[in-house]
Amino acid sequence: MAPSRSETLRSWAPHLAALILPLVALAFLLSGPHSWHVALLYILLPGVALHVADRMSGTQRHEPRPNLPSWPFDALLFVLVAIQFVNIVLLARLFTLQTFWSLDALVSVMLIGASSGYSGIVVAHELIHRPGRSARLVGRALLCCVLYEHFYTEHVRGHHVRVGTPDDPASARFGESFARFYLRTVPAQFRSAWRLETKRLGDEEMGIFDRRLLHSRVVHGLIAEWGLAFSIFATCGAAAGAVFLLQALFATRALEVVNYFEHWGLVRVGNRVRTVDSWDTHSRFTYYALTGLTRHADHRAAARLHRTLPTRARAQPQVPTTRDRRTAPPPPRPLRLNGIRADRNQKSSSGKPR
Repeated sequence: MAPSRSETLRSWAPHLAALILPLVALAFLLSGPHSWHVALLYILLPGVALHVADRMSGTQRHEPRPNLPSWPFDALLFVLVAIQFVNIVLLARLFTLQTFWSLDALVSVMLIGASSGYSGIVVAHELIHRPGRSARLVGRALLCCVLYEHFYTEHVRGHHVRVGTPDDPASARFGESFARFYLRTVPAQFRSAWRLETKRLGDEEMGIFDRRLLHSRVVHGLIAEWGLAFSIFATCGAAAGAVFLLQALFATRALEVVNYFEHWGLVRVGNRVRTVDSWDTHSRFTYYALTGLTRHADHRAAARLHRTLPTRARAQPQVPTTRDRRTAPPPPRPLRLNGIRADRNQKSSSGKPR
């Protein structure tokens, strides 16, 4: 039986939380330039509010009905796409009026960078998995806004195949700090994407001046994203270009933070990717604000099946919450990863202690 209109609305409405940060960023850009105390409010108030919302929202464990209509959720995605593109244009405009050595610049890097994570990378991640070519092109265009278009090639054709194995540059190893992971994963993911494309074009070891590289999707992405960056420098000035580069760095670093704890310490057993090969979280606010990204294990295990809303995998490892840490006995020799307590004696996805 098809869900009623009111049931669809109840399932869809909480996902409007995904608009909060992009709309705050839009308001900041439209109202600038700012005095220093106004600029500071734009980063402090949303930061505190989002933190409190995440801590106080509880858990989200129910599964969406499989026959919910997809169009309301798709519409939300493309509203986020539009806001992202508008924000990039307005960011460049703002710094034709404001100097780089201002608090507006610092707030822009953090606020627009965070928004580029929400309405840029998260939405791009959804769209590059879509079967339609136009959706994938929009996803790739979003990745160009953060100078990370190679993620399209590496994530879909590399990470999904090698997740949880030593060959996957996006899987953090047991005991690896974020700093070491970040310095390893960023160049390694680009090299992986480059090799995937050269292999597709017929020679994994082809030289950089080989004419076949003109057909490389990674090369196309480099031309598009750096063409965008240089056009901002040329038309809007050095301040606009520098802030654009820094917000891209902020956004992609946030992406790698997510990559870090989504697979930290898990080792895949066998060839098939399973739900136990990723960490998940049941935070209600995070689930809605990130358009279902926290159901990462389901997405990873069913990579070829597009779902508007991921289901809850029943056997995936869970990132411990603050409440878990208050009630559970302290683990031996705890290790801190970005505020999450992890146990050095935790199990691998095979069920055996590492």
